[in-house]
Amino acid sequence: MCGGCHALVHAEELERLANLAKAHEAQSKWSLAREEWLKTLELLPKDATQAEWVRAHAVQLYAQAAAAQTEEDRTKWARRFGPLAPILLLLLKGKTLLFSIFKLKFLFSLFAFMGVYWTLFGMKFGIGFTVLILIHELGHYIDIKRRGLPAEMPVFLPGLGAYVQWNAIGVSEETRAKVSLAGPIAGLLASAACALVWWKTRNPLWAALTHVGAWLNLLNLTPVWVLDGAKAVNVLSKNARFVALCACLISWYFFGEGAYFVVACGVTYRLFTKDLPAQPSRDVTARYILLLIALGLLMWLMPAASKTF
Repeated sequence: MCGGCHALVHAEELERLANLAKAHEAQSKWSLAREEWLKTLELLPKDATQAEWVRAHAVQLYAQAAAAQTEEDRTKWARRFGPLAPILLLLLKGKTLLFSIFKLKFLFSLFAFMGVYWTLFGMKFGIGFTVLILIHELGHYIDIKRRGLPAEMPVFLPGLGAYVQWNAIGVSEETRAKVSLAGPIAGLLASAACALVWWKTRNPLWAALTHVGAWLNLLNLTPVWVLDGAKAVNVLSKNARFVALCACLISWYFFGEGAYFVVACGVTYRLFTKDLPAQPSRDVTARYILLLIALGLLMWLMPAASKTF
């Protein structure tokens, strides 16, 4: 962008690429169209409205290309089977419907995950713990889908947790951060529901589920590696990171939860990394800090016995 008149320096080239991409779209050549649109990102300012639109449109074209490729593969296989083609197509559609509804990989990993914790801690706690993790992951999944982005159902890994695979190409850092925090927000609500049941019944099982659910979601806010806190802190300014560190230390002092020390170490590390965002997000900052405090408060309200249930 020209510093004086603020006009796009590469306007002619951008128009050429856009026209070429539109021509490919008119011929349903989604992959080629996507490639041309992505070329324009090299010529646009990163924070330009046009760049944001291109990123979102590229995600849509990726989904269209994937759908077209799937349909092409079906047709190719159907032609090879001659008169049996209608039956084959029906079976393929049925299989797609089955997997879209039940997601066998999701179900298999979910029950394997549940089986491990059922064996280790008993039926009630094993099921409750699995449901808490499921709600956390569905928080990510629902937030992704409501934004119109492609995502797979959660996959569970006994002893490690779970994850949701999704396509984040062309998605802004702020959106990625909000998707990452959607899991801990859902986890906070699930743990709060367990706390409400404990308050009504005084059953120690629900206190234990409240504590472990809140503890895991708090630990997941550590801003390192593949944890949810890593994406969130990507859009926090240096001052916001310092405020988050103070929130960790104060919460650690008042609530006495050791998980805050781990989160504080991660935030301290991110204070000195050279990955400060060009446009920090106040919205994500507020969500992150409120989650830090709310999860600790929820654990503090539970009886001490919940930690050793």
